[in-house]
Amino acid sequence: MGIVEQAHNVKVVGSGERVIVLAHGFGTDQSVWKHLVPHLVDDHRVILYDNMGAGTTNPDYFDFNRYTTLEGYAYDLLAILEELQVESCIYVGHSVSAMIGAIASITRPDLFAKLVMISASPRYLNDVEYFGGFEQEDLDQLFQAMQDNYKAWCSGFAPLAVGGDMESLAVQEFSRTLFNMRPDIALSVAQTIFQSDMRQILPLVTVPCHIIQSMKDLAVPVVVSEYLHQNLGGESIVEVMSSDGHLPQLSSPDVVIPVLLNHIRYNIVQ
Repeated sequence: MGIVEQAHNVKVVGSGERVIVLAHGFGTDQSVWKHLVPHLVDDHRVILYDNMGAGTTNPDYFDFNRYTTLEGYAYDLLAILEELQVESCIYVGHSVSAMIGAIASITRPDLFAKLVMISASPRYLNDVEYFGGFEQEDLDQLFQAMQDNYKAWCSGFAPLAVGGDMESLAVQEFSRTLFNMRPDIALSVAQTIFQSDMRQILPLVTVPCHIIQSMKDLAVPVVVSEYLHQNLGGESIVEVMSSDGHLPQLSSPDVVIPVLLNHIRYNIVQ
């Protein structure tokens, strides 16, 4: 196993011609895909990894400068694909990892047959003629709460992000992976994500994109999926699911897994 693979806890499971890469969002790790993986392993080679800064990675490897932009994560992704000698993959990115995949695909479009984006947003802050869902004041309060008492913040944020039932296993699971992050790293990652603005790069994304979104999501208003669809440079398609929350693959697998499998298996242009 190479250095990059080890640092990101890379796991390769299943077998088949097609390679699928599963990339998790903020506050989780590769375990967020536990409901999806069993459906893929029979006919796909599935690559799972953890973004640097996730609670499962070595905090000593987290470079606060490198990860002030999403490009740092995109270079990690490309390094993993290179080390595994992947020539082409279907990339499934949740939340921030959807944008990380988009950035990586601009540099190396040949490596990505398509991007499946779950709960993706190019910008969380509202702007002139753009609704991202947050005002700067909201974000400042969020960062302050993380700084003041990280554990208390996790307990409050997890149910809001997951949506639905406060006592659900999905909320417990998200609370666990959130709390596993080192507080200073979690704050730094949250600031990078929530202050990012990827709108200007969208036209440069030329690979086909499947945009999948919950009907109700604390972090990403439904209009954002339409914005992505209008502004991405290549073919794209949007599906809004009846699910609730920002981690639908964890909280509503019955609704989400069939939708995901559909988008993984079928191309936009039939």
